[in-house]
Formats: sequence, structure tokens, C-alpha cells
Amino acid sequence: MPVLKRYLRRLLTAFIAWVCLCFIAHAQDWPTKPIKLIVPHAPGGVTDVVARILAQPLSEALRQTIIIDNRPGAAGLLGTDIAAKTSPDGYTLLMYVDTNTIFPSTIKQLNHDPIQSFDPVTILGKGSHVLVAHPSLGVNNLQDLIRYIKSHPNKLSYASPGTGSPQHLGMEIIKNTYQLDVTHIPYKGGGQAISDVVGGQVTLGMLGMAPALPHIKSGKLIAIAVTSRARSIALPQVPTVAESGLTGFETGQWQGLVVPAGTPSSIIDRLHSDLVKIMQRPEIKEKLLGIGMDNSTHSTPALFKAMLKDEVVKWSGVVKTAGIQPE
Repeated sequence: MPVLKRYLRRLLTAFIAWVCLCFIAHAQDWPTKPIKLIVPHAPGGVTDVVARILAQPLSEALRQTIIIDNRPGAAGLLGTDIAAKTSPDGYTLLMYVDTNTIFPSTIKQLNHDPIQSFDPVTILGKGSHVLVAHPSLGVNNLQDLIRYIKSHPNKLSYASPGTGSPQHLGMEIIKNTYQLDVTHIPYKGGGQAISDVVGGQVTLGMLGMAPALPHIKSGKLIAIAVTSRARSIALPQVPTVAESGLTGFETGQWQGLVVPAGTPSSIIDRLHSDLVKIMQRPEIKEKLLGIGMDNSTHSTPALFKAMLKDEVVKWSGVVKTAGIQPE
């Protein structure tokens, strides 16, 4: 019997070693086929725009096609859940955004863990949200808007990319602070929301800079205020919400890339290295600036993970301040 036990132990050890070698060899060969990049939001929104800016240079760096896979739904939960259940083989990437760190505070039962279900690669840029109005409303700044809403109760609605999005939470803080009677209309992403705001079906919008900026520059929308701590480099003439009277107010947006938890570290390191280089290219900086984003990255994936943990804590406080109950 002892002889049999020793034999089985050696057999198990050999099997484990073989599996590890196969795993390492697989990671070293990566990539050998097209890679899917899941965008859990609708086409036209900032997440989709950033993904498409990076897809071509990343495919060139990896020498494989990057396939954009838009999976909108439930404010980003649908696509995120799909990615969380995917094999961690390096052939599925996920655009990860500020909303992902809000879910723990707004969703009672998540089908994934925003920290444990994914391995972070890097942040891919930061930007501001912007409160916009249709020109027909006749307001040009936040105080004008507040006066208009108070004199026209239960008349206005505002669009956001979805319930529980940072845009939604930011506007709810403004609503609660000034006791404004304005109805929230959630959309399945900024790309869908912007169409109705430009068309005048909804006269207000708290949106990402990417979908709103072209329409602000063309005069189809009026920029009321930006939500960042400092004025946006894309709209330097537009005051912040804090400047406009709500001292200390700040929200923002960021875009990042993660992979399913358990993806080999060699693949994560390769993605991180290539993306940091790509983000430094002048043409990438210019494209991001055109949608109101910068080219922020993390020097290591571990720093991105630390940021994600901090964001979960931060948004928990914002959700409570906005008076939103988890659903």
C-alpha cells in the first residue's frame, strides 16, 4: 500500500506540473486568434468611442484582430456579467468604467464581484460629465436652470445613460440639494440619450463629454456646467457645478480595461505594456481630447486595482448622499 500511495503521489505531481507547463506555454503563445473586446454599453457613448479609438492600435500591437462586441443592458450589468463568466484565456477583454464600482451600492444582488471577478489591466483615461440643455429651454447656467425648474414644477425631465450611473447620481445630488422637481429618464447608454436631448424630446441631460461635445460645439446643445473639480480642457469657457454654487461638488468618468479573473499574468502584463505605449501616442491623445478625455494610465495593474477598491468606497458615500436605495 505505501508503494501505491507513493506512486499515486508522484503521478499527481507529474500531472500538476504538466498542466502548469501547458498553461504557461498557452500564455506564451498568446494571441493566436482574434480577441473580443466587450463594451457593456450602447454604440456612440463614451465607452464605445474609447474602445474604438484603441481597438486598431491594440490589434496592430498584438498582431490580432480586436472585435468590438457591444452588449448594452441594465446600465452595463449585462455585458459585465457575460465577461465575468468567460474563460480567462486572454481572448475576452472588458471595458470597465466608473459605473462598475457603483453597482455594489445600487444593486442588491450582483451576479459578479466588481473586484474579485476581474483582473485589472489599466485605466484608459479620465474626463468630466456635462449638464446640457436644449436651446429651446432658454437657460445658460446652473442658477438660471434652478430658477426655471422652480417656476415650472413637474415640467422638466433629464436624460442620463442609465439608473445608477455617475451621471444619474450627480444629477440627483443637484436635485436633492436645491429641492428640484425634475424627472429622471434613464437610457441604455449616452449614445441613445443624446439623440432625444438634441431632438428636444428631453430638454435636459447629464451626460458624458464624448456624445455631448459635438452638439455643444455646433450649438445644438447648451453646456450648463461640467462636473469635474476643475474646468474641462475641452470646454474651458464652461464653469463647474462647484463654481456655479454647489461648493465641493465633483463627479467624473473614467474608462479602463479588465480581463476575467485568473487570466495569466503574462497576458495582463503584455496588455498593460502595449496600452501604456498606445496611450502616449500623439494621435491617441488628440482623439481623446476631442471627446473630453485625457490619456491617464496606471504604471502597474496593481495600482488600478487599488483605485477600484477606493472607488467602491467613494461611490457608496455618494449613493447615500443622493438618497438612492439599492434595487
